[in-house]
Amino acid sequence: MERRLAAVLATDMVGYSRLMEADEVGIISRQKTYRHEVIDPEIERGHGRIIKTTGDGLLVEFASASDAVRCAIDIQTAMRDRERERPVDERIQFRIGINVGDIIFDDGDMFGDGVNVASRLEGLAEPGGVCLSDATYQMVQDRVIDPFIDLGSQKIKNISRTVRVWQWTPDTSAADVSITEPELNQRVQFCVASDGVQIAYASVGRGPAMLKAPNWLNHIEYEWRSPIWGPFLAGLAKNHELVRFDQRGGGLSDWEVEDISVDAMISDMATVADAAKLERFALFGISQGCAFSVRYAVEHPEKVKCLVLLGGFLRGAMKRNSPEHEQLFEAAQTMIRQGWGSPNPVYRHFFTTSFIPDAKPDQLSGFDELQRVSIAPENAARINEMNSRVDVAELACKVQVPTLVLHCDGDRRVPLEEGRRIAALIPNARFVALESNNHALLEGSPAFDAFFTEVDAFLKQHAG
Repeated sequence: MERRLAAVLATDMVGYSRLMEADEVGIISRQKTYRHEVIDPEIERGHGRIIKTTGDGLLVEFASASDAVRCAIDIQTAMRDRERERPVDERIQFRIGINVGDIIFDDGDMFGDGVNVASRLEGLAEPGGVCLSDATYQMVQDRVIDPFIDLGSQKIKNISRTVRVWQWTPDTSAADVSITEPELNQRVQFCVASDGVQIAYASVGRGPAMLKAPNWLNHIEYEWRSPIWGPFLAGLAKNHELVRFDQRGGGLSDWEVEDISVDAMISDMATVADAAKLERFALFGISQGCAFSVRYAVEHPEKVKCLVLLGGFLRGAMKRNSPEHEQLFEAAQTMIRQGWGSPNPVYRHFFTTSFIPDAKPDQLSGFDELQRVSIAPENAARINEMNSRVDVAELACKVQVPTLVLHCDGDRRVPLEEGRRIAALIPNARFVALESNNHALLEGSPAFDAFFTEVDAFLKQHAG
């Protein structure tokens, strides 16, 4: 055996089994042509060495990280041009992952953690894209002019540590890679829940403390790059110390967990509040986080100054005695189980279009991408199941702190009447209807501006 530093490029074909089922001879013929005319010549030009081939992929060694990245981008650019005229579901597309590490070579093959990371990065890449480990990116960022987007730290399968990931796609522009001031100043830390689960949390900003309850999906680093959540979080952190965390099962928190339940989420909120040394604070909930916030405020009245609840519900879809809501929940579970992990965004787009139906194309694709990188399909299904069966309606009347309830009047994800129900059951709660069809607020919209006008005035009065 020999051990040496090397750049490892791993690639495979997107939807290989589906393509082969539809046209075995055609796919094999086109793949051979691309190997002969594009892929192998680019690898040779970059002084790479093919270590292993599979029916739909390659494992390649490079002595230079720059050569590996240049080769990957050139292959993907050429493939896009050659397949551009074909229908999307018939195109041959590759995903590529690159990592630099201390690699073991033995009997013509290569092994080790560095190879495993490259293979996992390939699975994270968008079709036609290239994902790099941070170690690789730091080596090449001054030598490769093509822009890479920071996907933040990622939990990847069978790798115990988090890996920071950078992604290039043919559509990436320099404007996509800008770093916001709050992101630069964010402080990421970890704490351990009562059952041993590791929870990632972050704080940013100065002023009265605000704890944000977990909502549908979270990623405390990548959310800053989201055209949906980045501006929204920056607005919350403008005058406050904003503390957020990745709920168990997703983001930078542990993914392989036994318990995903409302009890566990409430316990995790308490763990994070203690770890962040929050004494009394405003509690902010969005969507499912509203139910969590109501229960936390009742169980920890000494901690909570006030509640701000946006687009929320007290009872999940399976607790509303509504056949329509139950059918939508079952459809969502099917979409998650059958297609969440697919490189085809159509499955995740089912959720995106219900969350932000009036969004622009870049906002829609950004929300799709956040869902893809923040959680595995099985955990997304478990969290959706948990949310569907939550019911804290009986606790709402016990809330004893000032409460502001806001809800978009055309919300496609959570009906307006669920927000009104919250305000009706919480004593003295103030209700504000926002003019929008979206579940998540979009920067530049009247609803976005109205939200911050109302919330800033409320928090100045009750949380200052």
